[in-house]
Amino acid sequence: MTSRRQPRVPTKEEIDEESRRIRRLRILVQLTIESIAEGDLAAEEAAEMIAATRRFALKLFPGKERAFDLLYRPKFQRVMHSVYRLQ
Repeated sequence: MTSRRQPRVPTKEEIDEESRRIRRLRILVQLTIESIAEGDLAAEEAAEMIAATRRFALKLFPGKERAFDLLYRPKFQRVMHSVYRLQ
């Protein structure tokens, strides 16, 4: 009979901290999208804002590149296409 390891249950503090990080990231993503959507930036500046947002996200959630790309890349692509007619 093999023993199965029970997954570690996160503490309330860990859950609260992760919730704070998620909120910070959502706010930053929304601000980035709104800034780009205004159309006042050059396409290169907008692309750099997106790259900086991704770097920040990966500092908050190391190793979650794929999650960022699945969740946020389509949103950024839509706004870039809408404002700059880029694909």
